[in-house]
Amino acid sequence: MKDVAVGADGIPIHFETNGAGRPALVFVHGWSCDRSHWRYQVPAFADRHQVVTVDLAGHGESGGGRREWTMPAFGGDVAAVVDRLGLDDVVLVGQSMGGDVIVEAALLLGDRVRGLVWVDTYSSLDERRDPEEIEAFAVPFRQDFVRATRALVGRLFVPSSDPALVEEVAAQMSSRPPDIAIDALEHAVSNEGPAAAGLRRLTAPVVSIHPAFRPPDVGSLREYGVRAIVMEDVGHWPMLEDPARFNALLEEILAGFAQPLTRTS
Repeated sequence: MKDVAVGADGIPIHFETNGAGRPALVFVHGWSCDRSHWRYQVPAFADRHQVVTVDLAGHGESGGGRREWTMPAFGGDVAAVVDRLGLDDVVLVGQSMGGDVIVEAALLLGDRVRGLVWVDTYSSLDERRDPEEIEAFAVPFRQDFVRATRALVGRLFVPSSDPALVEEVAAQMSSRPPDIAIDALEHAVSNEGPAAAGLRRLTAPVVSIHPAFRPPDVGSLREYGVRAIVMEDVGHWPMLEDPARFNALLEEILAGFAQPLTRTS
């Protein structure tokens, strides 16, 4: 069932909900993507969970018009959907930038969040980009958004990735409105510090799934209460590249959320 929530700034946030059962699983896409990236998770989990897939503002079917495309604002979009559905027991799953977003959403939702799952969000939480690095990263996107986005997508797959899937993702992401995408990108790549600080405030457990080609700094992540798991032979979109293996791994993570994760102080 498709529905619409209203963000804190009045922007319509489109989402889809399927199935029933607790905890509800709320899936959040990455930068310049949309809820279709969770198409293999919906049928795999909707027989025993309520499965919610969200289009963040400025993405997919959701509205635009926001002045700044920040992680807290996107987190508010997710919280608005959870509120709209009246959910009080949720697991938040976010891929790439979506991992930043679900931290912000969890801070708003408090004890309604049973756990968080990152999908290739941060390999380490001890590195900070300075403003010059962020600017240098953004320049190619301002000069030729389509070319820079396609190049980025290509770097985030692995040699064994399905060329048709690579092209699908590249075409989708490079077709986004550049003004929205570039602003969101700059906020996302400068968000490591706020994300780390947000993790310190959370009480819900956090598990992070990483492709082996971008191995995690397990010690750095553990310092912030994040348990890292590695998937072999996939790129940045494991839920699309190997959905059966990803879904089985997510099932194990959900079962583990019954046991609280011990955090370091």
